[in-house]
Amino acid sequence: MSMNNSPNVFLDTNANRFQVNIINESHDNNEASQEDVGSDPPHYEETSFTDEAHNKLRISYRPGKRELYDNFLQRGEKTEASLHPYDTHNKMYYLQTFGHNTMDPVPKIDYYRNTGSVSGNKLNRPSLLEIHEQLAKNIAVSTSSVERVANGESTAGDETTASKEEENKTGLVKFGWVKGVLVRCMLNIWGVMLFIRLSWIVGQAGIGLGIIVIALSVVVTTLTGISMSAICTNGVVRGGGAYYLISRSLGPEFGGSIGLIFAFANAVAVAMYVVGFAETVVELLKESDTIMVDESNDIRIIGTITVVCLLGISVAGMEWEAKAQVILLVVLLIAIANFFIGTVIPTNNEKKARGFFNYQASIFAENFGPDFRGGEGFFSVFAIFFPAATGILAGANISGDLKDPQGAIPKGTMLAILITTVAYIGVAICAASCVVRDATGNINDTVVSGMSCNGSSACNLGYDFSRCRNQPCDYGLMNNFQVMSMVSGFGPLITAGIFSATLSSALASLVSAPKVFQALCKDNVYKGLHFFAKGYGKNNEPIRGYVLTFVIAMAFILIAELNTIAPIISNFFLASYALINFSCFHASYAKSPGWRPAFRYYNMWVSLFGALLCCGVMFVINWWAALITYAIELFLYIYVTYKKPEVNWGSSTQALYYINALDSALALTAVEDHVKNFRPQCIVLTGAPMIRPALLDITHTFTKNNGLCICCEVYTGPRKLCVKEMNSGMAKKQAWLTKNKRKAFYAAVAADSFRDGVKSLLQASGLGRMKPNTLVIGFKKDWRNAAASQVENYVGVIHDAFDFELGMIIVRISQGFDITQVLQVQEELEKLEQERLALEATIKENDFEEEKSGICGFFRKARKLNISKHETKKESTINTIQSMHMGEFNQKLLEASTQFKKKQGKGTIDIWWLFDDGGLTILIPYILTIRKKWKNCKLRIFTGGKANRIEEEKLVMASLLSKFRIKFADINIICDINMKPNKESWKFFEEMIEPYRLHESCKDITTAEKLKQETPWKITDAELEAFKEKSYRQVRLNELLQEHSRAANLIVLSLPVARKGVVSDYLYMAWLEILSKNLPPTLMVRGNHKNVLTFYS
Repeated sequence: MSMNNSPNVFLDTNANRFQVNIINESHDNNEASQEDVGSDPPHYEETSFTDEAHNKLRISYRPGKRELYDNFLQRGEKTEASLHPYDTHNKMYYLQTFGHNTMDPVPKIDYYRNTGSVSGNKLNRPSLLEIHEQLAKNIAVSTSSVERVANGESTAGDETTASKEEENKTGLVKFGWVKGVLVRCMLNIWGVMLFIRLSWIVGQAGIGLGIIVIALSVVVTTLTGISMSAICTNGVVRGGGAYYLISRSLGPEFGGSIGLIFAFANAVAVAMYVVGFAETVVELLKESDTIMVDESNDIRIIGTITVVCLLGISVAGMEWEAKAQVILLVVLLIAIANFFIGTVIPTNNEKKARGFFNYQASIFAENFGPDFRGGEGFFSVFAIFFPAATGILAGANISGDLKDPQGAIPKGTMLAILITTVAYIGVAICAASCVVRDATGNINDTVVSGMSCNGSSACNLGYDFSRCRNQPCDYGLMNNFQVMSMVSGFGPLITAGIFSATLSSALASLVSAPKVFQALCKDNVYKGLHFFAKGYGKNNEPIRGYVLTFVIAMAFILIAELNTIAPIISNFFLASYALINFSCFHASYAKSPGWRPAFRYYNMWVSLFGALLCCGVMFVINWWAALITYAIELFLYIYVTYKKPEVNWGSSTQALYYINALDSALALTAVEDHVKNFRPQCIVLTGAPMIRPALLDITHTFTKNNGLCICCEVYTGPRKLCVKEMNSGMAKKQAWLTKNKRKAFYAAVAADSFRDGVKSLLQASGLGRMKPNTLVIGFKKDWRNAAASQVENYVGVIHDAFDFELGMIIVRISQGFDITQVLQVQEELEKLEQERLALEATIKENDFEEEKSGICGFFRKARKLNISKHETKKESTINTIQSMHMGEFNQKLLEASTQFKKKQGKGTIDIWWLFDDGGLTILIPYILTIRKKWKNCKLRIFTGGKANRIEEEKLVMASLLSKFRIKFADINIICDINMKPNKESWKFFEEMIEPYRLHESCKDITTAEKLKQETPWKITDAELEAFKEKSYRQVRLNELLQEHSRAANLIVLSLPVARKGVVSDYLYMAWLEILSKNLPPTLMVRGNHKNVLTFYS
């Protein structure tokens, strides 16, 4: 519903609920509004969000809400089409969308841009939290914000317009599909081969096979063009050409490897084309007898002058380079047209003697079949011709300088392939229909009367070239590379065409190499090359890249022998084609929802065929060059993979990883668990992983490359704050695990209590068969000072683990695990260090200014002295703070937190396997001993037994372990576990539990019952008496542990189980405390009483 009484208002009479209208209304609109209320409902036709006539965005609103928009009335100004009130990035407020007050913005491209987008400014839509929380509140419109919108300040539309205006001011050059892609591709594809080798190829292969040679080459380039078109239209294409397409599709590993060799290939191609040009010039000099020094040095001199001139054109800017390309294309087209005109101009005797007879059916028939000579065959001829079909990436390589790369690259490239293919086939057929294969060039070699022609077309046309069968001739398709010059209407134009073809290809390569190289360096895939990422001028020209390309080209021009390296360069280009095809196939095969190319005329299997065809052609052209190419690419791939550049481009490789992981997880679900494949899969209650690194380290030691490890954190407290903190820290904590090379996942939950959170994690963590089977938790060292609810939660977690049939590992080290205090001190010292560095930078800057100054130097020197005094004061402050914190900085705690990262020296892991829990107590230490850090530790086994059967029980245990293939150093049978502990030990235990005892036997029944209700967590006398023997055992075990295992590197001990609802939490904690007190690092382990070991094969 909308109103219109003002000429400044742009409304559609068919407004409907799909529209969003910004209204500049006057105060006398109420009557119109009331009239509209009773009008017919709108037709539900989908309409645009913008008014095509005026390009203005509109927000409609209900009657009675006009006061929210009063600020729009002051000036009656119009806002830009791309404006949404939220885009002001000011205070949040509601505006009407679809007739309702909401912060929800309408769909808009600016919300989907990347940060730093050059085509527009990225805007941040309201977060889900903001919308979810704010909807329930009645927030008034921010007057200042609406005024800013009404006045058009800081709006997205203005920012975009300003960006475009800035582009116009600086004269940024962007090319369309014709000048940017079509012209470049045609010039690069039409090379020297068209003028000096195509006639020889059609002479060798004949018209039939010659067309097949051309067609096969075109199939490779067409399939690559189709794949490239699909990739180009699957999102915005930036600068970098083939490198950009491959890296964004397959990832930095493939992109980084091919990008480097592709840029190098283009740089060397400059030298190849320039040398080709120089050789043609030297031939002309030779004909006129004006050689400067000698042929080789003349090629170097002319090549050097040429590449310097080309560099000057390139550095002058893309606009000049584009103009030069257009001029060269005109020359090239005139040269080709000159050839076709020459074929219909009546020939003369001199040309007839050289084999040119205009169009003759007999010559066409004679030249239709192949006549391979000199050891040539179909594939060798194909290998010679194929480089002429390359060059299809010339347009894509300057993708950053195109107005619309998504539309320009497919259209320009495919049309260039079509036009050049027609030209190649046309020239081949015309040449083979007019010129015989062999001719002497002697006008006197005419047919003598009565001579038998034996089907020779030249003989039928009056010339006898039969002596060419016995001795080499200089003319004809097979012998003369200048056939096109001879046939053409004006020979020098063909020479001009050769110049145009070589120079245009050299210029295209000279531009392509730096552009691709700059894009590669900007991505920082090779950190040492980042120097070349800097651009200059309005078009961000890679001047440094131009200089590097110039140096490489000059180096190879001075060599002047490129026949050896030419096959490698061709294979470098083919490797790029292969990867472009493979990228299209891989993206389709990965079935990522993000793969939605606008170009629909592709097929994944056709792309795969194109990739294989490119690889095959590489070996056909030159097998050793293909092997070198693959070796270089593999080396660079391994290097980039090892360095792991910090980039994330959403490649199809990532998508395929996900697909493979999902398929494997689903396949694993169908496989029944088997004891031989059991592995510890642990939930570790570390909290934030950096807070308790030692707990993570010991768990990671036996799960790395072996089992699942999930670091878990439970947030308790106000739900809103917990969820916000949890969501903001997820990525950071997972990144910490990755950075510290911990093969573990991070998971967090927000819950009302610690126990509820852990319960959720125990039930929901994991996927299919990859579910945790063991809970690892640090010993609660502060249980005696903690609140009763905390102790209840802690012990409750242990009960819950047993209820869910998980194994349980409680780890205890003398210093504890929590290093929050250490991290806080380190963070504070880092801040102080940053301040110190900033201060030093300020002083250096002042020194530099002082050197540049004259009379002002005196005053700046005084200021420097003041800063120096400030620095001295700051340093003394740092030293004071450092010394102040040294007492707090617990060095022992820091050392304890890293003790499991270090390699353990020779020693023992003592296993006190007191109860059979399925074998987890013995499996965990065995896994530790096969790790590099623990391999010097031997296993010692301790178990209970009878004094009169020590040897027999040793043999039984040894037999059991040998069947399990577990090596051990010693077996000890402990006979006196059930003896009473000494009085000192028992007294310590009693004193420890004294604060938690109820002592109900000393009180009357009423008082005792009341105390039980008030403090149900306390230890009753009845309970203590009932479990006195078990308490004795825990105290006695500690004495035995002190006696036998005090020097062990690690103790693994059977964890006592408390009966749920019978043993109180504090009594159980006392057992764990006394059991593991004053010992080396201790793991108290209890399996879920299901077998994790087997002696069956």
